[in-house]
Amino acid sequence: MKRMISVMAIGFISLAFFSNAPNGLCIVQISSGKISGITDETGAISVYKGIPFAAPPVGDFRWKAPQPVRPWDGIKECWSFGPSPMQNKPVPFSMWTEEFLIAKEPISEDCLYLNVWTPVKSAGEKKPVLVWIYGGGFSSGGTSVPIYDGEAMAKKGIVFVSVNYRVGVFGFLAHPELTKESNHHASGNYGLMDQIAALQWVQKNIAVFGGDPGNVTIAGQSAGSMSVNCLVASPLAKGLFIRAIGESGAETVENPMLGGSSLARAEQQGRKIAGAFEDSSLTALRRISASELLKKAGGNFYPIVDGYVLPASVANIYASGNENRVDLLTGWNQDEGFLFNGVKNVAEYRKDAEEKYGKDASRFLSLYPGQTDSEATASQLKVSRDMIFGVENYTWANLQSKLAGSRIWVYRFTRKLPATGKYVQFGAFHTGEVPYAYDNLKFVNRPWQAVDYKLADIMSSYWANFAANGNPNGPGLPEWLAYNTIAKSIMMLGENSFSTALPDYQGLDFMYGQMTGPLQNKLH
Repeated sequence: MKRMISVMAIGFISLAFFSNAPNGLCIVQISSGKISGITDETGAISVYKGIPFAAPPVGDFRWKAPQPVRPWDGIKECWSFGPSPMQNKPVPFSMWTEEFLIAKEPISEDCLYLNVWTPVKSAGEKKPVLVWIYGGGFSSGGTSVPIYDGEAMAKKGIVFVSVNYRVGVFGFLAHPELTKESNHHASGNYGLMDQIAALQWVQKNIAVFGGDPGNVTIAGQSAGSMSVNCLVASPLAKGLFIRAIGESGAETVENPMLGGSSLARAEQQGRKIAGAFEDSSLTALRRISASELLKKAGGNFYPIVDGYVLPASVANIYASGNENRVDLLTGWNQDEGFLFNGVKNVAEYRKDAEEKYGKDASRFLSLYPGQTDSEATASQLKVSRDMIFGVENYTWANLQSKLAGSRIWVYRFTRKLPATGKYVQFGAFHTGEVPYAYDNLKFVNRPWQAVDYKLADIMSSYWANFAANGNPNGPGLPEWLAYNTIAKSIMMLGENSFSTALPDYQGLDFMYGQMTGPLQNKLH
């Protein structure tokens, strides 16, 4: 096989063109060397998996900004996904079956790899590029998740890129000594820096895959959407993309339910983690095995205000108008509330409202009523959805729409995924929209109906059109009205897809008012 690849390499004439071999291999030259990929079954899509975009972040490179890839000789086989970031082994839980999780192996600290699906047979075609950033609460996730496959989007004319980034203690640990050794006097946002390094790789290399570096959309869901929101806010990401897709997650409100942290507070957490080891020096911590570090480093990790990647909170960056100007497609799902502390009965629910909201309790109960136990349960789920996701993406849309030239599109995903057994209860759950948006229902074991395949085609067409030109609309699709803060038009994506006024914005406004202050004048 290697001899065959070498023979094909002789036929590689120009850095700007693909070399397609009879056995389905294809070769391109990127900045660090030549790589070979494979074509799909039809020969229409070329796929390159496990392309290194930074040096392995191990040893002395643990908790450092991503370092340059060491160039290689010969041709690197990029036929399978690189390792997923270091994390606990994937186990299905709650609503998420194995199709929503990373592959069981490989999992490694050596994880900075990306993947490219392209419909292009030669460079210079300048197809739109979509870069996918996965979710997982900043503690899990990876590009090997089946529903993140890029083939279907490539068939819609998109060069699809998915990127790994460090998660958990490996991606977001801050510590005073790490801050001290940094040239930027910052620590903790290594996962975000990985994403930025991947976007820089795209700018440098995507043209040889037929992608247009001047037409890049970044997209993510949950923690991936929060990451997209952070990248729109970060000065380090300026000029790396022109559009953003954020599905169920943002940090445009300083939401106490979502963590968030100053550098000083994150450094305190880092000290506590380091104190769990006999030798807490950086040298020793960088020598500890990844598995031992993962085991002992408990707690949650999030992007922090480090003064470098994020010079201020995302909320304050938006308040001051310093975010990057982008077209935005964003939204959230109908049934993605989480009742972490169990369900309260009607008496408990109303008592809790009085204690929490005081003089505003009557207003709260008019928006989230609780006259019966069943009504109280439904309202608790709506409160959770709106506080964790709704108000975040709603606020993001409102703030981004105030920038001249930005086009904003908002959706609500309402399709209750077909299910059997215990999964029936989850409805339009968190992450449920992803296989529709990227036309990947075939990877999920569900009793799909004709309406689901139709919705997947509609949504993936919207997403592809938006990536191409900043407008999701196209021939044969239900009209999606652009969003503004007056009409508040959104697209309902479900058994029927249609534009309508956001039905429950009063509740979102109420939640926003309860959680914020600095942005209120700008929002209203």
